Amino acid sequence: MKKWFLMAASGILFSATLLAQAKKIQFEKYTLPNGLKVILHEDHSAPVVAVSALYHVGSKNEDTAHTGFAHFFEHLMFEGSDNIKRGEFDKYISNAGGYSNANTTQDRTYYFEVFPSNQFALCLWLESERMMHAKIEEVGVNTQKEVVKEEKRQRIDNQPYGTIIGEIFKRAFKVHPYRWQPIGSLEHLSRAKLSDFTNFYHTFYVPNNCVLTVAGDIDIAQTKKMIEAYFAPIPKGKGEIPRPTVTEPPLGGEVRDVVEDNIQLPAVVQAYRAPKQGSDEYYAFDVLSTILSGGNSSRLNKTIVDEKQLAVATGAFNYALEDAGLFITYGIANAGIKPEELEKNIDSVVSEMKEQQVSEHEFQKVKNQITTEFVTRNATMQGIAETLANYEVYFGDADLINTEIKKYDKVTREDVLAVAKKYLNKDNRVVLYYVPKGTKK
Repeated sequence: MKKWFLMAASGILFSATLLAQAKKIQFEKYTLPNGLKVILHEDHSAPVVAVSALYHVGSKNEDTAHTGFAHFFEHLMFEGSDNIKRGEFDKYISNAGGYSNANTTQDRTYYFEVFPSNQFALCLWLESERMMHAKIEEVGVNTQKEVVKEEKRQRIDNQPYGTIIGEIFKRAFKVHPYRWQPIGSLEHLSRAKLSDFTNFYHTFYVPNNCVLTVAGDIDIAQTKKMIEAYFAPIPKGKGEIPRPTVTEPPLGGEVRDVVEDNIQLPAVVQAYRAPKQGSDEYYAFDVLSTILSGGNSSRLNKTIVDEKQLAVATGAFNYALEDAGLFITYGIANAGIKPEELEKNIDSVVSEMKEQQVSEHEFQKVKNQITTEFVTRNATMQGIAETLANYEVYFGDADLINTEIKKYDKVTREDVLAVAKKYLNKDNRVVLYYVPKGTKK
C-alpha cells in the first residue's frame, strides 16, 4: 500500500511539474476585412519562423462525383502562380534555407513553411500567391494526376494492409462523406474538366475559409503590416462554403467482412462508432485509447503481444473527426494464429474496460502520458502554428492550446467506464479480417 501511494503521489507531482514548466503560449488573433483569420505568436527563443495556412476543406466537402479534389489540390498548389513559374515554388523555399510540407484529411488541407526569421517574408508572399492566383492549367493538372496515381499505388494499393482505413470507413459510414477517403477516386479526377478544378479553387481557396498562423521570431507590429500588404488585397469568396449537413444514422448492427490482401500474416481490425472530436466523451475516449494502447505497458500490447504472443503488433487509436469518430483496434497475428483466436482475445481485453474501472495507479500513469504528449506537441514553432490553427478552425477557440489539458484533467475513471459501456458493443462496430490472397473462404 505504501509503495502504491508513493508511486501515485510521484505521478501526480510529475504531471503537475510538467504543466508548471509549460509556459503559457501567448498569441494575438484578428480578422482581415476579407475574412482571413490571422494568429500571431511571438517567440525569440530561436531565429526561426513557421508560417501555416489551414484551409477548412477536406474530403468531406466534396460531392459524390468529384471525390479526391481536396487531396489533389494539396499537390496542385505547388504548381506555381501568376508570379511563380512552374517548378519554382519549392526552389524559393530551399534556396532560402527553409522547408515546407502539406497534408489533407477528411476535414482540412494544411500547408506550412519553416524559415530562418530573416527570410520569413518570403513565406507570406508564397502563401499569398497560393491564395490569390495559383496556376490551374492543363499541364499542371495532368502532371499532378500522375503524381496522385503514383502516391495511391505506393501508399495504398501496394502497401501491405494499406487499404484498411478505406475499407473500414466505407463500411462504417453509409451517408456521410466520411465514407470515402481523401485520396478519393482516380476516375473522378481523370474525368474532371479544367473548369471543375477552377471552381473548386475559387470556392474553397478563399481568405474567409483560411486561418493564417505565424509563430516564431517575429515582431508582431511589423508582421501585421506585412500581412496587410500581402493578403488584404485578396477578395473574399463570393459564395457560401459547402459543408455536409447529413447526420449518420446508427450502424444498426455489427458489420463483418473478409478482405484479401498481399500479406503473409492475417490481421483483425475492429472499428466502433465513437464521439466526434472535442466532445466530453471524446476526451474520455482518448484516455481509454491510451489505456489500451499507450506504449509497451498498455493492456493490448502486454496481454496480446507479450504474454500470450498471439500477435506481432496490436493497438488502438481514437480516430476522431469534426463530425464523427471511430475507435479502432487492430492486431496482426503471429504465424499460425487464426483471426478468430486473435479477435476473441482482443475482445476479452476490450471487454475488461466495460466491466470494471481502471485502477487509480494505471489511470494516473495514463494521465501523465497525455500531459507529456500535450506539452511536447507544442515544443516547436511548427507545432504551435498547427495547433493554434486547428483549434481556431474546429472550435473557434485558439486558446485551447493552453486550456485543453483541463478537459483531460476532468476525465474520471467513471467517465472511462461509461464510454466503454456505451460504445464498445458489437452492434456498434465493423470487424474486418485481413487475410493473404487466395485464402478467403
